[in-house]
Amino acid sequence: MRSLLPFLSTKPHAGGRSALTCRYRCGDACFMEVPNTSDNEYAGDIIAAAVSRRSVVRATALVTVATAAGTALTAVPGTGAQAHAAPVAGRGHGRPDGARGLRFTPVPPNVNDAVTVPAGHAQGVVIRWGDPILRGAPAFDAENQTAKAQEGQFGYNNDFLSLLPLPGERGRQVMVANHEYTSEQLMFRGYDPENPTREQVEIGWAGHGLSVVVVQEERGTGRLTPVVRHRLNRRITATTEFEVTGPAAGSPLLTTSADPTGTKVLGTFNNCAGGTTPWGTTLHGEENINQYFANGTRATDRRYGLPTGVTERKWERFDRRFDVALEPNEPHRHGWVVELDPYDPDSTPRKHTALGRLKHEGAEPRLTADGRPAVYTGDDERFEYLYKFVSSKRMRQGHSRAARRHNLTLLDEGTLYVAKLTGDSPEAIDGSGRLPDDGEFDGSGVWIPLATGDVSHVPGMTADEVYVFTRLAADKVGATKMDRPEDVEPSPRTGRVYVALTNNTDRGKPGKPGADEANPRNLNKHGQILELMEDRNDPSSTTFAWRLFLVAGDPADPATYFAGFPKERVSPISCPDNVTFDPHGNLWISTDGNKLGSNDGLFGVATRGERRGELKQFLSVPVGAETCGPIVQDRRVVVAVQHPGEVDGASVELPGSTWPDGPGKLVRPAVVAVWREDGRDIGV
Repeated sequence: MRSLLPFLSTKPHAGGRSALTCRYRCGDACFMEVPNTSDNEYAGDIIAAAVSRRSVVRATALVTVATAAGTALTAVPGTGAQAHAAPVAGRGHGRPDGARGLRFTPVPPNVNDAVTVPAGHAQGVVIRWGDPILRGAPAFDAENQTAKAQEGQFGYNNDFLSLLPLPGERGRQVMVANHEYTSEQLMFRGYDPENPTREQVEIGWAGHGLSVVVVQEERGTGRLTPVVRHRLNRRITATTEFEVTGPAAGSPLLTTSADPTGTKVLGTFNNCAGGTTPWGTTLHGEENINQYFANGTRATDRRYGLPTGVTERKWERFDRRFDVALEPNEPHRHGWVVELDPYDPDSTPRKHTALGRLKHEGAEPRLTADGRPAVYTGDDERFEYLYKFVSSKRMRQGHSRAARRHNLTLLDEGTLYVAKLTGDSPEAIDGSGRLPDDGEFDGSGVWIPLATGDVSHVPGMTADEVYVFTRLAADKVGATKMDRPEDVEPSPRTGRVYVALTNNTDRGKPGKPGADEANPRNLNKHGQILELMEDRNDPSSTTFAWRLFLVAGDPADPATYFAGFPKERVSPISCPDNVTFDPHGNLWISTDGNKLGSNDGLFGVATRGERRGELKQFLSVPVGAETCGPIVQDRRVVVAVQHPGEVDGASVELPGSTWPDGPGKLVRPAVVAVWREDGRDIGV
């Protein structure tokens, strides 16, 4: 890499990202003033009615953490981190080579310009940016891109992934992918950021959104290949029509000159993580939508960080809806959770106002005992909040047309909540990350209701205002300011909810909130994983117990914690982002912005038993890339490799990576599948 680009700066932004990534992905949010300046301690009856931690803990079955066996570690020169060496015998009755599902040789921290996987594993690119998926779409031609071609090709910067079954078609699955953002400097030769052409802008519109593509399994391996021109294949872009549903649909806050009804929106932007529903649809969280709208001084509120002048991509020059001075309500029509029916290519995707408007990292559902979905989501910005929506409707079983119509309305009625967390050892939190005397960062919590249907629970705000200005509503009720809550995932085995808190380097700075027990480190650059245990294991509960499952960083750093597992026997991890579960109940974590000097990666960690907290790195991604959208099946791991080569100073002419197609080819985000060479299940 050094010989290829000796002059490129790879000095990261806050949290480890390159300046180029911050520029295109979130509009330099980490260089802007934190939008949340509220002093939101709330002394109202809602908090006073919260149950004590001890009563919650008595009602929740807590796992006893036992120290367990692991592997020896050796230093990796130049990284300040550690990596696994040969396995060693462990205590207890567990196998010495890891928990079931995690029995692989860990990948050491590295800066390889490649996807690096464990010994005995193979890999293959599933699909790249620009690969055709619709009938009539041409093969990708880097030097002759058109918007029309991109509308039929796989989009840019793949993030969330879902693989759904395809009954009646053996060996096939339906893959749905988010396309979070476009990096024009890496897409177009000779790109002038001050004067993009209309064609470049329209290619960017088409590169955003979602892709639905059927994939074929290769017998005997874990390889997946796209089925081009399948009837279910579909592209959703910045110009696709969406239906606005739920209690704020039709609100005057959502009307524009093009849509006086406030119920029809064009496009979806900055889709980050998402979720897969039990009724067979996919959910997609619109995240950093603020960066697409110019002249934000005309915006109704100041909590969403809209730029005051021109935007990075200059879309406002080509469509008035991106100019807040002309269309002040257009930003209100983005920042929602989107639902897509991948089995109906003619369906209109929906934006669900009942789940609130914020920078959704994802949206992962879980059913209550009586069949109502509860959806968890994080607001990915410094000092923002954790939310839950609980539907008032029950899911209908089956695949009849009536059942599918009903289930598409499940997220339109219910109650939206925000989380308030209280630590049980507040006097011990000094910002250093030192564990309290009880050996855990833990406490109790309450879900504070914000709105139910047309009824607001927030004094001084209407229900429409709560849904459209959800951050302001959460400020008013005293929600806990978190360290960038990103992906949120309930365990399908235990019901415990895991929250990736990526980092917050503003924590504890002058004039900013200091450490608390849920966010125990000032200047937090490595992040942590929060574990929630809801009362009676019921997702409709309004109380919960919580603890920090992992406090990330170099295991040699005293300010790290791995659920009590011996730290000398784990892989180093920094900046957790997306999370998922494997068939064995292990949590898998992808990272974004590793601050330990190595590339981002995917990690598996045991959540139960004597190996709880044993964390092992499964793969790493190329230079400049982020690991996204992990899926862990019995015989396959799938990840989205996002923004490879996105290092400072990179361009088409001076690439920061040669992945995936080698020197002389355009760097292209892509989806990768990994499998065992012997054909057996992953990690067993």
